[in-house]
Amino acid sequence: MDVVDVGRIVAGLVLLVLGGEFLVRGASALARRVGISSLVVGLTVVSAATSAPELAVTVGAVLSDEPGLAVGNVVGSNIVNVLFILGLSALVLPLVVRQRLLRFDVPLMVVLSVGVLLVSLDGVISAVDGLILFCAVVAHTVLTVVISRRDTKISAHAAGSAMGSSVPDVIGEREEPPPASTPRSVLLVVLGVALLVGGATLLVEGAVNIATTLGVSSLVVGLTVVAVGTSLPELATSIIAVRRGERDLAVGNVVGSNIFNIGVVLGLPALISPEGIPVASAAVAFDIPVMLAAALALLPVAFTGFAVARWEGALFVALYLAYTGYVVLAATAHDALEGFTAVMAWFVLPLVVVTLIAFTSYELGLRRRRQSLGGTPSSS
Repeated sequence: MDVVDVGRIVAGLVLLVLGGEFLVRGASALARRVGISSLVVGLTVVSAATSAPELAVTVGAVLSDEPGLAVGNVVGSNIVNVLFILGLSALVLPLVVRQRLLRFDVPLMVVLSVGVLLVSLDGVISAVDGLILFCAVVAHTVLTVVISRRDTKISAHAAGSAMGSSVPDVIGEREEPPPASTPRSVLLVVLGVALLVGGATLLVEGAVNIATTLGVSSLVVGLTVVAVGTSLPELATSIIAVRRGERDLAVGNVVGSNIFNIGVVLGLPALISPEGIPVASAAVAFDIPVMLAAALALLPVAFTGFAVARWEGALFVALYLAYTGYVVLAATAHDALEGFTAVMAWFVLPLVVVTLIAFTSYELGLRRRRQSLGGTPSSS
């Protein structure tokens, strides 16, 4: 193990933390000044910014004729975002999920995940496939901003009419100091993005150099080391957002990043590659379905209380560690693979399914009882 590579990893982590802090501060201030919610900023500006490392790595991998790294980076990053990053964020503080996220954004993430699986069945993501994925994300971004600005104006008008005067802050749930000036906010966003990209680049370089000395394939490196490395901006941003009380931004960042990863990070390189992006059969058979399953897992978790609780976050993290363990064992053809697979297939996964069904039924029962008593479920 090279000391220089270890130094790259440490320096990358420091830059990621600083970049996440600057980006959250700047994006939150811009949201309040422009008049859109933190959720929408997370779904658009922050998600696109934190996905910059994935885009750089994927384009570079395609141009370097490393399609396995490109596909593994996107698929692995989406799995990391939902299971690991949302899980860790929920462990710090339970995450509130807005109804609009469940009605529009999460279903779109699921649909795009299904789309990636379908277009990969023939072993290649063509330019036409990339164009379809890219256009879907552009349409989502436009609709998100338009709907948010419309809803904000309606809320402001309704609040002003009810109180007989203007309301200083209709977006947040607490009084906040005036937002920073627009130039300062933009500077914070730009500086944050630069630090995130630089930090992710350093970390990925060091981690890939260490991983490749072990002789594993580019697909596995993309699914594990590079996926985690390029997702660290999302992790830093989400954790810092949660600690600063911007829980909408944290959830929107993860969902928006997954949508951006599929439509832009995977779709754009497919457009610029003359022969498209080849997809390994192993990814079609296992990793892309896992990405789809992770996206689907958000639906029942969020619907059962419009929140991701700490125990659900712990379950997500445990599932990600199990997935990573399987990928590493399969890549190294370890003797423990057969036993690990049997335990996961016959004990762990059935237990997870039973647990989710039980808690979902319990939470839905509580919601129905609250409604019958005249209460309303939380829809923050």
